[in-house]
Amino acid sequence: MSPVDLARFVLGDACQNDRQVLGMLEQALMSETEPLRFFALYLKIDETEIYSRAARWCGLAFSPDIPEMVPANPRIVRLDTLANVRTLRARLFDRDVLFTSAGFSELLRIRRQLEIQPELASRICLVPPRAIRSGVNERCADLLLNQARTQLARRWPFASAHLDLGLPTRLVFGFCLVLLVLLAALTPFVLYPVLVPLLAFILLTPALFRLVAAISSLDPDLEPVVAPVPDADLPVYSVLVPLRDEANMVNQLVGALSRIDYPREKLDIKFVVESSSPETVEAVRQALDDPCFELVVVPDQKPHTKPKALNYALPLVRGEFVVVYDAEDIPEPDQLRRAVACFRDQPGLDCLQAELVIDNADENWLSALFCAEYAGLFGLVLPALSRWKLPLPLGGTSNHFRLQSLREVGGWDAFNVTEDADLGIRLSRLRYRTGTFSSRTYEEAPITIRGWLAQRTRWMKGWMQTFIVHNRHPVAFFKDMGWRNFLIFQAFVGGLIVSAPLHTVFVLVLAFRAATGAALGIFPQDIWHQIMLGIFLTGYGSAIAVSTLGLKRIGLPRLAPYQFLLPLYWGLNSLAAANAIYELFFKPYYWAKTAHGLTRFARGTGIETN
Repeated sequence: MSPVDLARFVLGDACQNDRQVLGMLEQALMSETEPLRFFALYLKIDETEIYSRAARWCGLAFSPDIPEMVPANPRIVRLDTLANVRTLRARLFDRDVLFTSAGFSELLRIRRQLEIQPELASRICLVPPRAIRSGVNERCADLLLNQARTQLARRWPFASAHLDLGLPTRLVFGFCLVLLVLLAALTPFVLYPVLVPLLAFILLTPALFRLVAAISSLDPDLEPVVAPVPDADLPVYSVLVPLRDEANMVNQLVGALSRIDYPREKLDIKFVVESSSPETVEAVRQALDDPCFELVVVPDQKPHTKPKALNYALPLVRGEFVVVYDAEDIPEPDQLRRAVACFRDQPGLDCLQAELVIDNADENWLSALFCAEYAGLFGLVLPALSRWKLPLPLGGTSNHFRLQSLREVGGWDAFNVTEDADLGIRLSRLRYRTGTFSSRTYEEAPITIRGWLAQRTRWMKGWMQTFIVHNRHPVAFFKDMGWRNFLIFQAFVGGLIVSAPLHTVFVLVLAFRAATGAALGIFPQDIWHQIMLGIFLTGYGSAIAVSTLGLKRIGLPRLAPYQFLLPLYWGLNSLAAANAIYELFFKPYYWAKTAHGLTRFARGTGIETN
């Protein structure tokens, strides 16, 4: 009944002698990994088979999952402890049964106890850890759903789009936005001294800010070199991958996640799949032969949003750190290692945003402009915001968090359709630190106008939600942020909403006046018209400069000529803003799912496939 006896029985033909067994046990000890999990990972033996053998050695019953007859009444005091639950008690027929995923040392103790009390064997059933977590989670589904939807509102009542986005508030916001656009259209005709300075502030402030941020980020030595963390000191790292109607992406995603350069025994990868997409659920089940992978099925309940799914899975996370990836993501293999090194180097850092890079930019003009937009934003602007300790609206993926910090701020807003930007602002309000690092995650750009519009409408609507929610109580917001961060939020997030519509109005007015032979023409003589033209040129010029610098940085300067189509691209942005206003009124929490896997390029290579 020694540890070697149990290990030899479980390993079977994989180890030929006691010396090999002791070597395996020593490796598990050095990596601080449960030996049974270590055996499954490194010998590629299914976890179910490992625990089945362990049950036979102990003389216990075994079940590959928690039987459906087990009642749904687990006694859970704190949901955030679910990830560590290893037992489930149930009354079956005439006896109490303990379902357990006992580890190596516990099984040794059970075997010894059974020699004294053999009748206990009929009351203990061994199940794999993944199965008991799944069984407990299924029986806590109602609790998890309730927390996923309401935890933020309970912890911070004035930070949820569900509570602070009532119809009167949305109507006021929509009225003000439409009024602003109308005033911009009337500026060439009336009230020059009032409207021109107002529009100059609204448009030039974010434009010049982005330009300064981009230029300041060009120094290649800005990001400090951080010493890598040895494997033995690396913590458990969790990866959340929310999926819905994306069965076609599972194989590519599994391949990308399998290439992550991180000790396999310290990876906790969870596919978080909506139950309303059974094809995706089944596709993920086919990939669960890897012990690092787990499936979390989110019950069908509104809102059908990515943040609700992430909140549902958050209590199940086992790592010290957690990252979110989307279905189409291909992160650089060493990204988790680099993130740990950054967190260890800066103990006060709570969140890291990796750099998002488009790898199908050569698809068409739309993907080229999308790539340039990402290159400027994630490669230049957001790193500057981080260096200057300004509010940083996160991107929708490759956000790395300290788990404790993420839970303290209430997780994601289940009702905000750009939960990333909202969470970034909330972290800033609560004085949590957010940074960036240059590890890249490759993404797929939309390649059709219809797909692009659906995605951009959701983004615009989410930025509007974020803008409204945080400004709903302006005095409290000002006190939380301070005057500098408060103004930067108005300029940056507000600029994301209004810049494109206002510039589109300027283009239409210029075209109208030129076509009708009005005084504005191409070279206006009137001082107010000159200022307007200057605003127009500065806005486009700064956007082109930021995008071009970003493209040069990622080695794609050949895409710079597409910037001449920026007025058309911003025109589409204006259409997305109009759609977003409509949805804000009539379906504020609707999540338009972006279709992936449509590119003709092999992902991660930029090579066109046949």
